[in-house]
Amino acid sequence: MTKGEQTRRSILDEALGVATIAGLHGLSIGALADRTGMSKSGLFAHFRSKEQLQVAVVEHALDHFIATVIRPTLQAPRGEARVRALAHHWFTWGEQSQAGGCFFVTAAVELDDDPGPARDRLVAGQRDWLDLIANVFRTGIAEGQFRPDADPDQFAHDLYGVMLAYHHALRLLRDPAAGTRARRALDALVAAARA
Repeated sequence: MTKGEQTRRSILDEALGVATIAGLHGLSIGALADRTGMSKSGLFAHFRSKEQLQVAVVEHALDHFIATVIRPTLQAPRGEARVRALAHHWFTWGEQSQAGGCFFVTAAVELDDDPGPARDRLVAGQRDWLDLIANVFRTGIAEGQFRPDADPDQFAHDLYGVMLAYHHALRLLRDPAAGTRARRALDALVAAARA
C-alpha cells in the first residue's frame, strides 16, 4: 500500500466514524481536515467534493463489512453451518460497531429519501448483501439441508428483519436480551427451513 493509499484509508476511517454518528450529511471536508490534521486542499485532492467523500465512505464501510463479515462466512462449510456463520459474523459486526452503531442502519435512515450517488451506492451494496444471504441459503438447499421449496429471497428478507430488530433492541433500547432474542429468531428461521 502506497503512502497516498494509507493516507486515504486513514481519512476514510475517521470519516466513517463521523458519519456513523453525525450521518453522511454531517461530514464536511473542513471538519474532516480539522479532525485529521490535514489541510482542506490536501483532503480536496483525495475527494474533490463532499459528494465524492460520501460515496467513498459508503464504499469504505462496504469494504470493511466484506472483510469482517462476508469473507469469514465463506470459510464455513456450505449449508446450515454457513448460514449460522453468516449470522454469527453479522451479530459480531453489530456488537462491535462504532459509537453510533451500524453505519448501514444510520445511512439507510438518512438516505432513504435522498437521491444521489451515495444513496445509489448504499442501495447497490444492500442489494448485493441480500443476494449473498439468499445465495448462502440456496447452497443449503442444494446440499439437501433446507427444504427444496424454501424461498431463499424470503429467508434473506426475514434474516435481515431479525438483524434490524436486533440492532434496534441493542442500540436504542439497550435491551440486555437483544442477542438472545435475535439468536432465538435465527434458530426459528433455520428450523422452519430445514429439510
